[in-house]
Amino acid sequence: MKKLFWSWLFTGLALASCQSNKMEIKTEEVSDFSGSLTAEEIEKGILTPEILWKFGRLSGGELSPDGQSVLYSVTYYDAKTLKKTSNIYVVPATGGTPKKLTEDRFMDVSPVWTPDGKQIAFLSNRYGDYQVWVMNPDGSARVPFTDIEGGVNAFRLSPDGKHLLYLKDVKLENSIVEQNPDLPKANALEADDLMYRHWNDWTDYSYSHIFISEIGTGLVKPGKDILEGEKWDSPLAPYFDESEVCWSPDGKAIAYTCKKLYGRASAVSTNSDIYLYQLENGDVKNISSDNMGYDKNPVFAPDGSKIAWLSMKTDGYESDKERLVVMDIGTGTKEIINETWDQNASNYAWSEDGSTVYFISGFHATHQIYQVKLDTKEFTQLTKGMHDYTNFSKAGNVMVGAKMNHAMATELFTINLQTGEETQLTFVNQEIYKHIKMGKSEERWIKTTDGKQMLVWVIYPPNFDANKKYPALLYCQGGPQSAVSQFFSFRWNFQMMVANDYIVVAPNRRGLPSFGEEWNAQISTDYYGQNIDDYLSAIDAIKIEPFVDANRLGCVGASYGGYSVFYLAGHHQKRFKAFISHCGMYNLESFAGVTEETFFPNHDMGGMYWDMQNQVAQKAYAHSPHRFVQNWDTPIMIITGGKDFRIPYTESLQAFNAAQLRGIPSRLLYFPDETHFVTQPQNAILWQREFFRWLDTYLK
Repeated sequence: MKKLFWSWLFTGLALASCQSNKMEIKTEEVSDFSGSLTAEEIEKGILTPEILWKFGRLSGGELSPDGQSVLYSVTYYDAKTLKKTSNIYVVPATGGTPKKLTEDRFMDVSPVWTPDGKQIAFLSNRYGDYQVWVMNPDGSARVPFTDIEGGVNAFRLSPDGKHLLYLKDVKLENSIVEQNPDLPKANALEADDLMYRHWNDWTDYSYSHIFISEIGTGLVKPGKDILEGEKWDSPLAPYFDESEVCWSPDGKAIAYTCKKLYGRASAVSTNSDIYLYQLENGDVKNISSDNMGYDKNPVFAPDGSKIAWLSMKTDGYESDKERLVVMDIGTGTKEIINETWDQNASNYAWSEDGSTVYFISGFHATHQIYQVKLDTKEFTQLTKGMHDYTNFSKAGNVMVGAKMNHAMATELFTINLQTGEETQLTFVNQEIYKHIKMGKSEERWIKTTDGKQMLVWVIYPPNFDANKKYPALLYCQGGPQSAVSQFFSFRWNFQMMVANDYIVVAPNRRGLPSFGEEWNAQISTDYYGQNIDDYLSAIDAIKIEPFVDANRLGCVGASYGGYSVFYLAGHHQKRFKAFISHCGMYNLESFAGVTEETFFPNHDMGGMYWDMQNQVAQKAYAHSPHRFVQNWDTPIMIITGGKDFRIPYTESLQAFNAAQLRGIPSRLLYFPDETHFVTQPQNAILWQREFFRWLDTYLK
């Protein structure tokens, strides 16, 4: 038998040798993270879906303790291999050439300076799970800092350098399959309460918990779970924002955000709170129990005597005014700093003497950096212009912020605190901008049907010719309470739309923030009213421009914007020639009955559909788009994701089926593995191609 084996082996080797010229050796496909444009892309000079996925995506921007250097990371994708990499950079705060500290092989993210500024700590998946690593400021001496089973989701170093706070998922319940170990191949989920799924995921019976470890020499040992046995998340699901947890300046306490509600109670409420945890004895105190809405994002004053956080007054209202609360820790006295100032306030940072708080606020569809003197309540706008600041870092008199606009993905800028002058620090995508022409954004103020003024962005094609007539797209924003600001989106990208020779009309209709509390709140229980009129006021004002072809108008939107498309399809009076709705609410009753955050329809509809005595809610549900489908007369494309649990894909199926049965030209685009958002590179490119294929069919 052994001789026969060797005979087979030698025969096989001989055959392989004879056929070696025909065999292909498979090697792993090499990813390209350079962001380089092809010769053809350079020659055309306009934005395409493929180019959009070559952009470097900057995040972070943390100043060193001495204010001399800035840390940030940049993520690149390769749409062909579906891989991504993130690298860490450092750049002088005064400007200069950034230094790349890590290589294009891993995801190195969330870099921060150690409290003494002598090292950099960051998360990396170099060994599989994400762990905390440390390195020198020049990228040398890179070593792991943790080896926590299951990995680390985020971390915070204590200001005194003695402790590490890290976030980790903890499994606290057994699934029905785990309860039946003799059926290992069974696949089922059992629920006896709500929140069995949330946004993108079914429950995995795990919760985000806070752990604290002592820092010694070598690897940090697994820490103490300060939420041990508790079936709720900190930070809050579904975003798990690490800014919801912070250290006190002396490193002796932690402030954390948590909604200590379970199941149905969690589904119908936004009542999260700020808790103070003392390291010495484990004492926990709820310091925001008097408020029934959101309380989150705590930040201690430099001397530890006060703490600020973001607070929303109304339980169940996720888009309530963002109030800046400051509490004296010694006395417990609280003050709402922007109570009479009609703007939101978020992303807080204290001045060194504790007299001033810096923050970001939306103003007229832009996001600017402000400061407020706590004693006089004097508010000062530090930055001005058509842009969005999304975060900032401050050390001494130096401030660095992350800024974007319609024609520029996020970059870092220094901000002069005395003059507001901004100086660009990073130029991540300058090679793209050098060859790809962007369109111009213009601010218009348009009169609404109730006599008010509404800001509308009009975005023009990059090679705009005033003597031509262009098709125009009405963009309907989702949220529903999320400003049509100066965002640079990697999906709903205005530059992509205008690169395809469309004029974009993007109104800040009723129900959007940055125009005061009344303007923002108006949409609640009135999805069908003034904000719909605002859409039509915007497109009616722009369609009479000589460069717009009023006979080639389209209407597009996602989420609440998708609802808007469905609703307008039954009420547009033949204004539009094509519609596209992505993950829209079609039947408000079925949406309210299946969405996971029940507080949302409770507030926005005024209640649930079965409450026949609730006239406000009954009127809201009576204006569900599906009740007007008999009026549909225009081609419509409907897009959805199979893992969208916010507005489940069945809403889109209902709309598509109705359109088909009514003989309306319609198309369904379904992504089985996508959620409320399309995030996989090739899926996103396909989304863009089909988006414009549909519009071009009916508008060009």
